[in-house]
Amino acid sequence: MAGNKGEAPQETCSQTIIHEEVVDQVKQTIPTDESLSKVAELFKVLGDRTRTRILHALFEAEMCVCDLAYLLGMTQSSISHQLRVLKQAKLVKNRKEGKVVYYSLADQHVIHIFEQAFEHVNEEE
Repeated sequence: MAGNKGEAPQETCSQTIIHEEVVDQVKQTIPTDESLSKVAELFKVLGDRTRTRILHALFEAEMCVCDLAYLLGMTQSSISHQLRVLKQAKLVKNRKEGKVVYYSLADQHVIHIFEQAFEHVNEEE
């Protein structure tokens, strides 16, 4: 019997019972396929360690490609490529000052996503 001392709890239902009220309530809140696809793409972009490192650096300060390349020990070309991906995902923005292009996080949403992610991975079990 699951739940006894030393046994793992059962992770699936032992009998099929549909809780229609709950299912109907949740069904009304499910976003469109387009929205879900956009969220999945966002997580895909965030799922790359290099891009996460770039975002973390930009969480701390506005930086140019040269600074990011030096900080992360990468080529300017590879940093530029990753910044393009991040910009397409609306996670970073840039501004030009003379011949230097500076990058920063796009808005407060990106900061909140990062704060929540670090809070989640660092929480105690």
